[in-house]
Amino acid sequence: MVSPFPGMNPYLENSDLWPEVHSRLVVAISDAISPQVLPKYRVAIEKRVYQVNEESLSVGIPDVLVINSKSDTDTNLNVAVAEPLNKPINVNIPIPEEVMEGYLEVREVGTGEVITVIELLSPKNKLSKEGRNAYENKRQKILGSATHLVEIDLLRSGKPMPISGKEIPSSYRILVSRSNYRPKAELYPFELQEAIPKFPLPLRMGDNEPLLDLQLLINQIYDRAGFYLAIDYTSDPAPKLSKTDAVWAANLLQQQGLR
Repeated sequence: MVSPFPGMNPYLENSDLWPEVHSRLVVAISDAISPQVLPKYRVAIEKRVYQVNEESLSVGIPDVLVINSKSDTDTNLNVAVAEPLNKPINVNIPIPEEVMEGYLEVREVGTGEVITVIELLSPKNKLSKEGRNAYENKRQKILGSATHLVEIDLLRSGKPMPISGKEIPSSYRILVSRSNYRPKAELYPFELQEAIPKFPLPLRMGDNEPLLDLQLLINQIYDRAGFYLAIDYTSDPAPKLSKTDAVWAANLLQQQGLR
């Protein structure tokens, strides 16, 4: 089954689906790149682990009321009567959650050196204070090194990762930062109605750079994972679309008989 959208499918951004989308896409990128860079380079799937505090546990005590049952004959007895307890309020408390995020490292086989890091952003990177700090710290280390960085942001929610100078608004973006061209970098901004742009994967100077087709990979995992069976296209995606995109998406889905 083909995704009904020409570019990024906004329904895949749903928090219930995104962890699986993220995991599958990381593997799909690795599988697509590896045959093109072997045997000089190897694409390794790595995991970053950190803890964030999330208000995800509801803590409360059932309503309790102590009642002293008395008959008319007990009215003259000197008995202490328990007063009703105040009803508790259900509240959320922050609890530590261990987060594991996959990313890719393109390593030169002969030296073991990490040549390129490929990051696929998650909601934790963009929305969680701890998650964003952890990612931005790693990002700064890469940008201060001789390692290329490819940063893929397929999420509309959250604040985009910083770039110098004038902010460039876009729903989605891909950043290709070549170590030998910094501080300059290549930004591929795109919107919901556009196909995901192809881009070359930076390697050592003089090597053939494979072209990464994320659109093809997104469509493939959409079909292979059966995401079309998990999506209700009669409802609006989460997070919500802008008014213009919502009208466009509704018309697109109606034309394809999904609404």
